[in-house]
Amino acid sequence: MSSVVFQGASALSLDAKGRLTVPARHRDVLAAVCAGQLTLTKHPEGCLMVFPRPAWEQFRDKIAALPMSAAGWKRIFLGNALDVEIDGASRVLISPELRAAAGLNKDVMLLGMGSHFELWDAERYAAHEAAVMQQGMPEVLKDFSF
Repeated sequence: MSSVVFQGASALSLDAKGRLTVPARHRDVLAAVCAGQLTLTKHPEGCLMVFPRPAWEQFRDKIAALPMSAAGWKRIFLGNALDVEIDGASRVLISPELRAAAGLNKDVMLLGMGSHFELWDAERYAAHEAAVMQQGMPEVLKDFSF
């Protein structure tokens, strides 16, 4: 799993039942690394994280090992986690609870973030990205060469 890197943005639409069609460019990799088994959970910035099951298991184990002082965050990540599978039509059902938590309506953005994806409401992501750009370059990137 460590050699798989998901990257890039895909503008997608949820259907009337809250299903998301997995982009073709990710289907074969997801079939190979997790047999289409994914785990969704809340992200602190208001989107959802979408993990291939092996990556989720690594993340889950790190979260579960956190001390009691992080119990609230354990609840957010683990208590809201939902196991799903990519169906025969290459779709994933996003539960009503998780759709509501991330403000997902029809238009969404799926962002490859390395080991996992983030799923954003398209308008919310555009606003988030604009706000990040307005903040300027963080100190850690000041000497980064482009």
